[in-house]
Amino acid sequence: MSTYLFLTSNQGVEKPELADPWAAVERAGGLPTHAAPEKGDVQSMVNDTDKDAVFQSSIALADVDAADYDVLVLPGGTVNADTLRADADAVAFVRAWVDAKKPVAAICHAPWVLVEAGVLPGKTLTSFPSVSTDVKNAGGSWVDEEVFVCPGNDWTLITSRNPDDIPAFNRELLKVGGDA
Repeated sequence: MSTYLFLTSNQGVEKPELADPWAAVERAGGLPTHAAPEKGDVQSMVNDTDKDAVFQSSIALADVDAADYDVLVLPGGTVNADTLRADADAVAFVRAWVDAKKPVAAICHAPWVLVEAGVLPGKTLTSFPSVSTDVKNAGGSWVDEEVFVCPGNDWTLITSRNPDDIPAFNRELLKVGGDA
């Protein structure tokens, strides 16, 4: 049974990109935990424009011990990803996670955090198409695929483009976590 750390900001996470992988992890017997810069309310959105459910992060990012988790999951949402990439603590956490060679799964706009962390040279990934230039400028290679798994640089990166790709994203997420 693997442990999955879902990292979001406290606002703007795309609901299906948090809720659907979370449910897949639970169905497979994995243990998900939700972290955000502040413990408590996390406002979700649908289609990046409409407020939806409020989720609860159970732990503040400052209190997370990365050693307690096997896989880092970065849900998307334009506001969520943009807010996280501007959070120095979140960026440092992601950089340290990658330096530890632990797997990351990021969907939609979430690769912005990886861009900001400077961890994309030598990696191939997909994302929401508008993020492709940022990925390339950060030294990564971008592909337009439903899901892409890149084991380069001795750490696994799973990426998908948008909520339509969630079934494929979940399949690969559970494989890397060992819960498939």
